Amino acid sequence: MAYDAHDDGRRDFHFLYGRWAVRHRRLKARGVGSDAWDEFEGSSFTQGLMDGLCNVEQNDFPDRGFQGVAFRSFDVAAQRWSIHWVSSLDGVMQPPVHGRFENGVGVFLGEDVDGDRPVKVRYRWDEIAAGSARWSQAYSYDDGQTWETNWIMSFARTA
Repeated sequence: MAYDAHDDGRRDFHFLYGRWAVRHRRLKARGVGSDAWDEFEGSSFTQGLMDGLCNVEQNDFPDRGFQGVAFRSFDVAAQRWSIHWVSSLDGVMQPPVHGRFENGVGVFLGEDVDGDRPVKVRYRWDEIAAGSARWSQAYSYDDGQTWETNWIMSFARTA
Protein backbone atom coordinates (compact mmCIF):
# COMPACT_ATOMS: atom_id res chain seq x y z
CA MET A 1 0.00 0.00 0.00
CA ALA A 2 1.43 3.38 -1.01
CA TYR A 3 1.21 6.52 1.10
CA ASP A 4 -0.87 9.47 -0.01
CA ALA A 5 1.07 12.31 -1.65
CA HIS A 6 0.55 14.38 1.51
CA ASP A 7 1.78 13.35 4.93
CA ASP A 8 -1.22 12.79 7.21
CA GLY A 9 0.91 11.91 10.25
CA ARG A 10 1.39 8.19 9.75
CA ARG A 11 5.12 8.76 9.12
CA ASP A 12 5.68 10.69 12.36
CA PHE A 13 7.57 7.90 14.11
CA HIS A 14 9.74 6.81 11.17
CA PHE A 15 12.63 8.72 12.77
CA LEU A 16 12.59 6.17 15.61
CA TYR A 17 12.97 3.03 13.50
CA GLY A 18 16.19 1.17 14.26
CA ARG A 19 18.49 0.62 17.23
CA TRP A 20 19.35 3.15 19.92
CA ALA A 21 21.44 3.58 23.05
CA VAL A 22 19.30 5.34 25.64
CA ARG A 23 20.34 7.45 28.61
CA HIS A 24 17.59 7.49 31.26
CA ARG A 25 16.88 10.03 33.99
CA ARG A 26 13.99 8.92 36.18
CA LEU A 27 12.73 10.84 39.19
CA LYS A 28 13.30 8.74 42.32
CA ALA A 29 10.04 9.87 43.97
CA ARG A 30 7.08 11.25 41.98
CA GLY A 31 4.52 13.74 43.16
CA VAL A 32 6.37 14.83 46.32
CA GLY A 33 8.53 17.69 45.02
CA SER A 34 11.71 15.59 44.82
CA ASP A 35 14.63 16.66 42.65
CA ALA A 36 16.64 13.42 43.08
CA TRP A 37 17.13 11.52 39.83
CA ASP A 38 18.11 7.92 39.08
CA GLU A 39 20.32 7.78 35.96
CA PHE A 40 20.98 4.60 34.00
CA GLU A 41 21.68 3.23 30.52
CA GLY A 42 19.47 1.15 28.29
CA SER A 43 18.77 0.27 24.69
CA SER A 44 15.82 0.44 22.35
CA PHE A 45 14.71 -1.07 19.05
CA THR A 46 11.74 0.18 17.02
CA GLN A 47 10.18 -1.35 13.93
CA GLY A 48 7.27 -0.24 11.82
CA LEU A 49 4.29 -2.42 10.92
CA MET A 50 1.43 -2.16 8.42
CA ASP A 51 3.16 0.43 6.20
CA GLY A 52 3.78 2.70 9.18
CA LEU A 53 0.28 2.69 10.68
CA CYS A 54 1.70 0.88 13.72
CA ASN A 55 5.09 0.47 15.33
CA VAL A 56 6.56 -1.43 18.25
CA GLU A 57 9.41 -0.15 20.42
CA GLN A 58 11.17 -2.54 22.81
CA ASN A 59 13.16 -0.96 25.62
CA ASP A 60 15.72 -2.92 27.63
CA PHE A 61 16.77 -1.73 31.08
CA PRO A 62 19.48 -4.29 31.98
CA ASP A 63 20.70 -2.43 35.09
CA ARG A 64 17.14 -2.27 36.42
CA GLY A 65 16.12 -5.84 35.51
CA PHE A 66 13.10 -5.18 33.31
CA GLN A 67 11.94 -4.45 29.78
CA GLY A 68 9.12 -2.42 28.31
CA VAL A 69 7.23 -2.22 25.05
CA ALA A 70 5.48 0.76 23.52
CA PHE A 71 2.84 -0.09 20.91
CA ARG A 72 1.72 2.81 18.73
CA SER A 73 -1.15 2.91 16.25
CA PHE A 74 -2.23 5.72 13.94
CA ASP A 75 -5.94 6.52 13.54
CA VAL A 76 -6.16 7.65 9.91
CA ALA A 77 -9.55 9.38 10.25
CA ALA A 78 -8.63 11.31 13.42
CA GLN A 79 -4.99 11.75 12.32
CA ARG A 80 -3.73 10.97 15.80
CA TRP A 81 -1.56 8.39 17.49
CA SER A 82 -2.46 6.13 20.41
CA ILE A 83 0.43 4.83 22.51
CA HIS A 84 0.20 1.90 24.92
CA TRP A 85 2.95 0.80 27.36
CA VAL A 86 3.59 -2.66 28.81
CA SER A 87 6.26 -3.37 31.44
CA SER A 88 7.77 -6.81 31.97
CA LEU A 89 7.36 -6.17 35.71
CA ASP A 90 3.60 -6.81 35.51
CA GLY A 91 2.69 -7.52 31.87
CA VAL A 92 -0.24 -5.10 32.05
CA MET A 93 -1.03 -2.79 29.13
CA GLN A 94 -1.33 0.70 30.60
CA PRO A 95 -4.07 3.15 29.57
CA PRO A 96 -3.16 4.88 26.29
CA VAL A 97 -2.04 8.41 25.62
CA HIS A 98 -3.21 10.11 22.42
CA GLY A 99 -1.80 12.91 20.32
CA ARG A 100 0.15 14.07 17.32
CA PHE A 101 3.22 15.93 16.14
CA GLU A 102 3.12 19.63 15.35
CA ASN A 103 6.16 21.63 14.26
CA GLY A 104 8.49 18.71 15.02
CA VAL A 105 7.24 18.13 18.58
CA GLY A 106 4.94 15.25 19.56
CA VAL A 107 2.59 15.70 22.53
CA PHE A 108 0.44 12.81 23.77
CA LEU A 109 -2.01 13.02 26.68
CA GLY A 110 -3.90 10.49 28.76
CA GLU A 111 -5.09 9.53 32.22
CA ASP A 112 -3.69 6.95 34.63
CA VAL A 113 -3.04 6.38 38.32
CA ASP A 114 0.22 6.77 40.22
CA GLY A 115 -0.18 4.37 43.12
CA ASP A 116 -3.70 5.29 44.19
CA ARG A 117 -3.58 8.89 42.92
CA PRO A 118 -5.27 9.75 39.62
CA VAL A 119 -2.92 11.57 37.24
CA LYS A 120 -2.95 13.13 33.83
CA VAL A 121 -0.04 11.83 31.76
CA ARG A 122 1.91 13.68 29.06
CA TYR A 123 4.48 12.13 26.74
CA ARG A 124 6.60 14.53 24.72
CA TRP A 125 8.94 13.79 21.79
CA ASP A 126 11.33 16.60 20.87
CA GLU A 127 14.93 17.41 19.91
CA ILE A 128 14.54 15.00 16.99
CA ALA A 129 17.56 14.81 14.65
CA ALA A 130 19.07 12.15 12.37
CA GLY A 131 20.99 10.45 15.18
CA SER A 132 19.20 11.58 18.33
CA ALA A 133 15.85 12.24 19.94
CA ARG A 134 14.38 12.90 23.37
CA TRP A 135 11.27 11.54 25.07
CA SER A 136 9.89 12.72 28.39
CA GLN A 137 7.00 11.78 30.62
CA ALA A 138 5.24 14.16 32.99
CA TYR A 139 2.39 13.70 35.47
CA SER A 140 -0.14 16.25 36.66
CA TYR A 141 -1.74 15.64 40.03
CA ASP A 142 -3.96 18.74 39.76
CA ASP A 143 -5.92 18.09 36.55
CA GLY A 144 -3.34 19.67 34.23
CA GLN A 145 -2.65 22.89 36.13
CA THR A 146 0.99 21.93 36.77
CA TRP A 147 3.21 19.18 35.41
CA GLU A 148 6.11 17.27 36.95
CA THR A 149 8.53 15.65 34.50
CA ASN A 150 9.46 12.28 35.98
CA TRP A 151 11.30 10.42 33.20
CA ILE A 152 13.58 11.61 30.40
CA MET A 153 15.06 9.31 27.76
CA SER A 154 17.84 10.65 25.52
CA PHE A 155 18.24 8.50 22.40
CA ALA A 156 21.48 8.11 20.38
CA ARG A 157 21.33 6.00 17.22
CA THR A 158 23.57 2.92 17.19
CA ALA A 159 22.51 1.26 13.91
